[in-house]
Order: sequence, then structure tokens, then C-alpha cells
Amino acid sequence: MKQRHEEQNPLGGRVGMKAKLEALVAEMVDGGIFFEDAVAEFEKHFILAVLKRTNGNLSKAAEELRIHRNTLSKRVEKYYQNGHMLGAKHRRQRPQKPAPKARKAATGRG
Repeated sequence: MKQRHEEQNPLGGRVGMKAKLEALVAEMVDGGIFFEDAVAEFEKHFILAVLKRTNGNLSKAAEELRIHRNTLSKRVEKYYQNGHMLGAKHRRQRPQKPAPKARKAATGRG
């Protein structure tokens, strides 16, 4: 597993990121953005950014996010557009087996 880089970056790093987040939150509060909407947007952008980093691989993204793949898949369903998930690759469709032909009732009755 990858370990998080805890050092302070001289160009801002975690401290700079925290300041940006605090400024964004203040702007959203001042702009009347509701908590539920803010959380949903954050989750969406966070998940899609990780999916982009993992080339759309749900299993790798789930591992990076430290959530179960099925949980990630369910959350991502909210981000579908035109039947395609933003930022994620889809598996190839498995070839469909032809449906079995209906058997005629062999009762012998006329």
C-alpha cells in the first residue's frame, strides 16, 4: 500500500491545501451552499479524480479510497451521464448466450 506523504512542502503542501479548503468552505457558506450539496460535490469530484488517476479501474480506485469496490460502484452510479460513468472505463460486455428455445408441451393431447 502507498503511504501518505506527511512532509510539509515548502511550496504550500498540506498547510497550503488546508488554507485553500478553508477559503473554499467560507466562500460556499457565504454563497448559501447547503452542507448536503457541498458534501455531494466534494465526494463526486474526489472519486472522479481518483478514478482518473487509476485510469478508470474501480478496483484500484476503491483500494486507494479505502472503501469496498461495491460501495464505490454504487456511489459512482450517481455520476453516470448518457449511460457512461464519468472518469471510469467499463468492462467489455460478455457475449450473451442465446436464450433457450421454448419447448413445446409434449403431452400427447390434441
